[in-house]
Amino acid sequence: MSSRPAEPRSIASQLVVLFTLAAAFLLCCGLGALYWIVVNHAFEEDNEVLADKVAAIRADLSTPGGVNIVTEELRNIRAGERAAYWVRVLDLSDRILAETPGMSALLPPAVFPAASPKSVSQNPKDFRANNRLFSLVTNAHHTAGGSFIIQVAQDRTADDQFMKQFAALLAAVLALGVAASAIISFTVTNRGLRPLGEMTRALKRVGPKQVHQQVSPVGWPRELQPLAAAFDDMLHRLEDSFVRLSQFSADIAHELRTPIANIRGEAEVALTRPRSPEEYREVIESTIAECQHLGHIVDNLLFLARTEAAEGHLQRTTFEGRTAAEKIAAFHELIAEEQKLAIRCQGEAKFFADEMLFSRALNNLVENAIRHTPPGGSIEISIANRGSHAEVSVKDTGAGIAAEHLPRVFDRFYQADSARSSDGVGLGLALVKSIMDLHGGSAQIESEPGHGTTVTLSFPKQ
Repeated sequence: MSSRPAEPRSIASQLVVLFTLAAAFLLCCGLGALYWIVVNHAFEEDNEVLADKVAAIRADLSTPGGVNIVTEELRNIRAGERAAYWVRVLDLSDRILAETPGMSALLPPAVFPAASPKSVSQNPKDFRANNRLFSLVTNAHHTAGGSFIIQVAQDRTADDQFMKQFAALLAAVLALGVAASAIISFTVTNRGLRPLGEMTRALKRVGPKQVHQQVSPVGWPRELQPLAAAFDDMLHRLEDSFVRLSQFSADIAHELRTPIANIRGEAEVALTRPRSPEEYREVIESTIAECQHLGHIVDNLLFLARTEAAEGHLQRTTFEGRTAAEKIAAFHELIAEEQKLAIRCQGEAKFFADEMLFSRALNNLVENAIRHTPPGGSIEISIANRGSHAEVSVKDTGAGIAAEHLPRVFDRFYQADSARSSDGVGLGLALVKSIMDLHGGSAQIESEPGHGTTVTLSFPKQ
């Protein structure tokens, strides 16, 4: 059981998500940097104060009777007063010489780090007891009166609470900032994509009967102006295609109506009264001729449809153009002799094309030339190399075509002669043009009334 493919996400949702994520990232970076700066600055100040406290104790111990001085200072702490610092002085045998009252119960000597003669401003040890945070340092001090170990603890519970409250505040700011970013991005995105909605509504108004309407690039945002211009170009092409299709349908109806009307008229006349077998035979023969005419039109239309859909399926080969031209000339030789026409071939060139389509195009040109060349005239098939192209041209000495008709002679069903004859329906040159478009070549026509017509086909060699 095949699963349905996931529907693509809208541009608006993608923009909202990306903008919100970008804003959240920037807020996290900014607030994180602020938190680190504030907290780091607060702890650095505490470490400096802690170092000053140790330095003061060292100074007291360096004076005569220093231990008594420290002991007296520690005893002066009022009962019930919360001490900011806890101080203990020990000798080298770990015997307590002086300490803050109640310190052993809260902060025994074992929880302090080992003694160091270095500055105490370097990374004090954090220790939690009774839901309180302490920073512990130990310092060895040597004087003339003896050696001491100084243990000092700083109560940083208030700083710890401040850190938590500050972190919670920044988290709330971050959440509100992300929410605000999402709302702002949603509003801005909807406003920014509003022209797309307007363009969509404008495009929906375009239909088969409103192809002439345009979405002018003027007034749209700069990013949408190329889209509007491209859509107008597409509408122009569609309108031209609709006009051509309508004209093509009308031409087909016109061309098919004439032989069908002839068949029906002859049949109705034949049935008006009894007729001899010879008369019925004439009617049937005329009907067959008209049916052959209809079949020729249908074959040409099907060939046009196949050539338009055959791109990429050409069977290109390299062949001698002179040989193919002589075959076509030989095929029409009997008809040319009956009409007292001369067909000549000249030139040499190799063609890289579909040989069947090449022969079809050249055959149509020769048929047109025979049809429009009076008795005693001539038809010349010339083949030549022209750089990157190989050319074949058919020149006749017929009546020629007026200049105003030349731009349209390759259109389907178009005939320079206003009186349409049953011999031609205006599809021959249209077939030739389709074959040349399929090969990436070109078809050109030159004509002068009273002097004849020349049609040249140019095939690319590669």
